Amino acid sequence: MPTITLKNIPEQLHRKLKQNASHNHRSLNNEIIACLESSVHASPINSELLLARARTLRSQISGHLTEETLADFKNQGRL
Repeated sequence: MPTITLKNIPEQLHRKLKQNASHNHRSLNNEIIACLESSVHASPINSELLLARARTLRSQISGHLTEETLADFKNQGRL
């Protein structure tokens, strides 16, 4: 099985990977492999499909979101 050596990993990233590994009951090595597999197998984003979906959702909403409405929602703790 091939081996990869990583150098100069930022301390914060290393710490977070170790925390995640512990949380997921995996070794650090297996956590890194899981992260790489997830990243490599992630489906690419189809921007045209995403925009079409956003347009469809936007067309179903009536009214406009104003700064005042947004501020009201924030003050109510809804955003």
